[in-house]
Amino acid sequence: MNRAQRRIEAANGGAVARLFADALRMHRAGRLNEALALYRRVLERDPHHADSMHRLGEIAHSVGGHDLAVEMIEKAIAVVPQAARFHATLGAALAAQGKLDEAVAAYRRAVGIDPSVAATYGNLGAALRDLGQFEESAAACRRAIALEPDLAEAHNDLGIALYQLGRLDEAEACCRRALSLNPNFAVAHSNLGNVLQGLGRFKEAVACYRRALALRPDLAAALSNLGAAFQQLGLLDDALACYRQTLALTPADAEVHTNLGNALRDLGKLDEATATYRRAYEIDRRNFKAHSNCLFCLNYAPDLPAEAIFTEYQRWDEAHARPLAPATPRYDNDRSPERRLRIGYVSPDFRRHAARHFIEPVLARHDKSMVELFAYAEVACEDEVTARFKSYVDHWRPTVGLSGEDMAERIRADRIDILVDLAGHTRDHRLLVFARKPAPVQVSWLGYGYTTGLEAIDYFLADPQFAPAGCEHLFSEKLARLPIFGVYRPAEGMGSAETARRPGASVTFGSLTRSVRINRRVVRSWAAILSATPGSRLVLNSLNFRTVSLCDDLANQFAAYGIERERLLMGCDSPPWDVLRSIDIGLDCFPHNSGTTLIEGLYLGVPFVTLAARPSVGRLGAAILTAVGHPEWIASTEDEYVAKAVALAHDPARLVASRAALRAQLEASPLMDEVGFAGVLERAYRAMWRRWCAGESPEALSIPA
Repeated sequence: MNRAQRRIEAANGGAVARLFADALRMHRAGRLNEALALYRRVLERDPHHADSMHRLGEIAHSVGGHDLAVEMIEKAIAVVPQAARFHATLGAALAAQGKLDEAVAAYRRAVGIDPSVAATYGNLGAALRDLGQFEESAAACRRAIALEPDLAEAHNDLGIALYQLGRLDEAEACCRRALSLNPNFAVAHSNLGNVLQGLGRFKEAVACYRRALALRPDLAAALSNLGAAFQQLGLLDDALACYRQTLALTPADAEVHTNLGNALRDLGKLDEATATYRRAYEIDRRNFKAHSNCLFCLNYAPDLPAEAIFTEYQRWDEAHARPLAPATPRYDNDRSPERRLRIGYVSPDFRRHAARHFIEPVLARHDKSMVELFAYAEVACEDEVTARFKSYVDHWRPTVGLSGEDMAERIRADRIDILVDLAGHTRDHRLLVFARKPAPVQVSWLGYGYTTGLEAIDYFLADPQFAPAGCEHLFSEKLARLPIFGVYRPAEGMGSAETARRPGASVTFGSLTRSVRINRRVVRSWAAILSATPGSRLVLNSLNFRTVSLCDDLANQFAAYGIERERLLMGCDSPPWDVLRSIDIGLDCFPHNSGTTLIEGLYLGVPFVTLAARPSVGRLGAAILTAVGHPEWIASTEDEYVAKAVALAHDPARLVASRAALRAQLEASPLMDEVGFAGVLERAYRAMWRRWCAGESPEALSIPA
């Protein structure tokens, strides 16, 4: 190259450098169009100018042009492969495209080249979190914090990962640290609200969401979660308003549609709720939770045939569970039919939850010489009841944050013989773990009251009342009928069964059920009972009756039958023992019966009338009364239901006698024979196990007392 050529090249290089410097000034000043034009001019002069390619990619990413961003940044990397910042920006663009695995790979390349950039570790942590890899996410966030202790975003992201792992106290500390560094960090206020909801501190959560929305009124996640907090507080009208506002911002958010469906369901608007769940599932066909909620809602529908409901359960299985089934399940379990069995119980309810009254006595009374107990606990917020559960089992396995495959591998590694689902399609269920068939025998019991619909689950535990002969076609599982569906242990501090009714006093009927169980047919029957018992009143008491519109709607329904609002005593008391003691006669709901509150009423001396409806969810009341020795309070038609309640109301002597005797009758019944039921359950497990050891398929079982 001669001297003249060198002068021309130097001049051209100087011009490129000046153009790039001008472009960079425009970029930093936010004058993006001018910056774009200048970067392009640089590339016209020097097609291999990697920094300009990278900066063009940055601008494209910042304005939502993620495809162009990826294209330009990849070109820059081709020119300068070892530029860590190029790989970091590529990771951000790929994450924005939803290509999280590729984004993680790009971030890992960036930190491999330059491990000193805290923000890159923070972005890596966020991408890993979105992939559900929460332990890895937490590790990346901690690395970011080690490099830059005052990086508020990393503290916030670490809090999110710990929240997903169920480590809520640590998560709260992280969110509060982020806010101490940046008090106006709206997303951190919202995430702190999520943590506080998980801890059951709903009023504090509401305050956090409101602060987040004051800072960012368009923060849809905060608005939706504010609705969820209102719903937990029983303020359904407020929840509904939040969800509708959120959908105005993000109309295609499947999770918000699901939350809206939950609020509509609790308001008794079953058709609207079902349609909303279906909309959520249409938006996201992987949203098995919305689909589960739809099934849950169908259980309450007053007019749907049982066969139509079961068909929907089969569709859930086909859509979500069967694709996960192993082609040929293999197990390393010792096939000795009489050895000590390894039993795994899976539940989100190893805590202060109504299900504890039935789960706890079983775990406490299992014969440890016959069974080795494993608890797979989907419990984010442990409490004093959780501590008791831990003491009953041989092995405690926290599962919050575990993927379905990781949890299934844990169960296989534990060589579980019989895996028992205690949740069905309720919140935080792990049915997709059962879909992977990690144990040779799988059972569903207790927590849901109806079939799971899963071919992968072998047996459903019931009793002859709960699931009568002839209903086998409504279950995907084989029915294992026990003498009684379960065993009950009362809550502490319930007190005595005092006589509520005074001679000459009017009758008080009552139901402490969830509002979703009260449908037009129930209202019609209850109104007929009130009409036939002048001066009587009806107590309706549960969390949802804090909602004004719900109470007004029910009052209007009763008014259509001539029942004045003054005869309806609606509200919420917790604990409800004094309210129960004030009731003379309990009224069960249909076609979905109540559950725990029916037995609690009997324990406090309150008889109840039930209508035996659809198998399982509609026959729990009949199973309870049969076990206690009062089949005369079971009706088979709505007219008979009304007649039995009215006859009982007109027999004050019988009411007084029943109140005096019911607790002793309950205590002497199979419903409170903890040792006896644990033995029956172990015999059922043994019969299932023997069949598997013999290479026989699951078949219906009948286990004697």
